[in-house]
Amino acid sequence: MTQAAGTPPGADTPGGLLAVHAHPDDETLATGALLAAWAASGQRVTVVTCSRGERGEVIDTPEHPTGLAHLEGDGPALAAHRELELAAALAALGVGDHRFLDTVHLSDAGPARANRASDGVRYEDSGMTWVSPGVAGPADDAPPTALSRVPLDDAASRLAAVLRDRRPSVVATYEPRGGYGHPDHVRAHEVTVRAVELAADPAARVPGEPWRVPERWEAVAPVSEVRAARRALADHGAVRGLADRVGLELPDPDEPLPPVAKDDAVLDGERLARVEVSPVLVPVLAAMRAHATQVQHATAAQPVAAHPPAGGLLGWYALSNDVLAPILAHETYVRRTTPVGSPR
Repeated sequence: MTQAAGTPPGADTPGGLLAVHAHPDDETLATGALLAAWAASGQRVTVVTCSRGERGEVIDTPEHPTGLAHLEGDGPALAAHRELELAAALAALGVGDHRFLDTVHLSDAGPARANRASDGVRYEDSGMTWVSPGVAGPADDAPPTALSRVPLDDAASRLAAVLRDRRPSVVATYEPRGGYGHPDHVRAHEVTVRAVELAADPAARVPGEPWRVPERWEAVAPVSEVRAARRALADHGAVRGLADRVGLELPDPDEPLPPVAKDDAVLDGERLARVEVSPVLVPVLAAMRAHATQVQHATAAQPVAAHPPAGGLLGWYALSNDVLAPILAHETYVRRTTPVGSPR
């Protein structure tokens, strides 16, 4: 297993980083440290968001008052508000280049048209249902315009146009099962894989000169680190006090884990990038707090030590399911090299 380096892995290569995410807040929760570390190193960082999270729940409680409960169920209004949250989170992370996937015109994917009205296409949140603890599945009522129902090459061609324009050295997204099974996360992975192929294909009907992305990174987490951090979370006095006072749940360290968690033995056979979270914990927490309708109680463990404490617990947060989650000491990525001569 590759160990963390003193500088962001991959950030010494020209071209920059492009991250592909399903909804606002995913960029922070899945890749926040990676984005902040690369941005702080002076590299160009681009985030592409595939939908606006129209079907998300809204947190508005006495312990986390947002005054925005009325937005839940009002797709257009919630989408508009989540665009604002996303902009604030990206600013906190130091990311200045953002695209919504459905605003990319295949006739012109360049920065001059960034996030202006699209050609009539709208990619919407597909929604989800919980099928087991921490694992999601498709909703029964996803609209025809839902990201998970969009023809693969329609979405992938738009992303490929952005890849040709930005020409990144690394593209980051979810592992094949979308981290926890959300259909939009799964689709974002599929769109990314296909877009990398199309961007490199001279025959693809995509604007711009062909570009072979050198590496595609998939966000994962070693099982041992997830379980250790969950145990440290349960043992932390401030966390137990918060859970009792507010009525939050603690995750079971021994329960089956979502797909993002990979067996250590499997990861030992992979090329990995390991991003230290502690140097960028402050901007990551600020970005979490910017997503106030989706994330609550984002807190750093005190004091923040130069070296991670036992269990690698740097902090915690909760989503609308009211289950506390640990902030791990590292973000981990499986590095997939795009073969020369792609597409395959």
